[in-house]
Amino acid sequence: MAQVLEFKLPDLGEGLTEAEIVRWLVEVGDVVAVDQPVVEVETAKAMVEVPCPHGGVVTARFGAEGTELPVGAPLLTVAVGETADARPSGGADTARTGGAGDGASGREPAAEGSGNVLVGYGTSQAPARRRRVRSAAPAVNGRPRTPEPVRETRPADGPVPVISPLVRRLARQNGLDLRELTGSGPDGLILRADVEHALVLRSTTDRDRADAATGPTAQATAVPSAAPAASPGRAASVTRVPLKGIRGAVADKLSRSRTEIPDATCWVDADATELMRTRAAMNAAGGPKISVLALLARICTAALARFPELNASVDTGAREIVRYADVHLGFAAQTERGLVVPVVRDAHTRDAESLTAEFARLTEAARAGTLTPAELTGGTFTLNNYGVFGVDGSTPIINHPEAAMLGVGRIVPKPWVHEGELAVRQVVQLSFTFDHRVCDGGTAGGFLRYVADCVEQPAVLLRTL
Repeated sequence: MAQVLEFKLPDLGEGLTEAEIVRWLVEVGDVVAVDQPVVEVETAKAMVEVPCPHGGVVTARFGAEGTELPVGAPLLTVAVGETADARPSGGADTARTGGAGDGASGREPAAEGSGNVLVGYGTSQAPARRRRVRSAAPAVNGRPRTPEPVRETRPADGPVPVISPLVRRLARQNGLDLRELTGSGPDGLILRADVEHALVLRSTTDRDRADAATGPTAQATAVPSAAPAASPGRAASVTRVPLKGIRGAVADKLSRSRTEIPDATCWVDADATELMRTRAAMNAAGGPKISVLALLARICTAALARFPELNASVDTGAREIVRYADVHLGFAAQTERGLVVPVVRDAHTRDAESLTAEFARLTEAARAGTLTPAELTGGTFTLNNYGVFGVDGSTPIINHPEAAMLGVGRIVPKPWVHEGELAVRQVVQLSFTFDHRVCDGGTAGGFLRYVADCVEQPAVLLRTL
């Protein structure tokens, strides 16, 4: 007798509470092996392929592509056992409820799985759970229908079935009582889609009531400022884009940085002619080509060795400055999915050649969407080369919870006084944003001046090599 085992969305680590289904890698009826990837999901940090810890026949999938699921929600069910090689005869709905009378609701504990629920996170095997047969709710606009409010079925002081804190915050910000909703998720779990749907319904109802109250005469005499809200043409031209995935994570992090960190910025122009000549000489000597970003990173690590106060963060709860001995250097990378900041581990121990290779590897992974959460977290300082966008200057927003960021503009020919004479030199603007809690302006100015000196005279670095 085959057992039907339920595989739930595992804890993806780094405090992530939900993920969006990007692409299913298996169909209902497919035979899967232990640890075979079954679905590709996108979290707020990266794209991840989720492997299944059970081997057998896929009998049901939960959620269409584009659906956002909380951690712990069912992903799929797999038939394991003597009949696992046989393909199901009744499709997803039949497989989900089939055998309920003799095994689905009272089966033995699940067979041993791999425990490798998500590669790279070391999750342990979860205990088997009993499944409850549920009838599917009718679909509305391509998703499970959100039932009408049922106040009487949920005690006023009872628990609200919500896992995601993001769902609670969305409801709280919009003044929506979660007790008035019945979720469309497993066991009545309230999902973000339920809250968004309820907000749309409330907005539509309020607008209809307002239109009915005003009537044709009142609408004709309405003040001009109210006309855009009642104009169908204007409403149709507005597009709302959900802040979710990487875009949502970036928005939250930048907002938190601006809210918590009292930042200040200083900048300086530097003559990068000698730095570019040095790079050209390195590349002419043979071997792997050295990137400008790698040379700037090497300058950053040398500067942080002289000014360790800036390789730090602030523990607001303990009211302490936390200084780090190791430099884990983040760098901003623009991708089709948005801005990400991969982290080069132990950058202070790497030479220019090693930094070049690691930058190239992480950039390629960022563009392919295959960076792991571990490669996107844990930075202590960030280097932002916005010169690739053809701009000279910027005031970077600190990558919370770090304490500083160095911004580098484009390197372009400009008039410059060199050795007492006007000449055309390769000039770059450097901007440095820092958390004023960790240091004063003197430290920040000293750091930036040292970086500029190394850019203008790379031989200065020889003192620390």
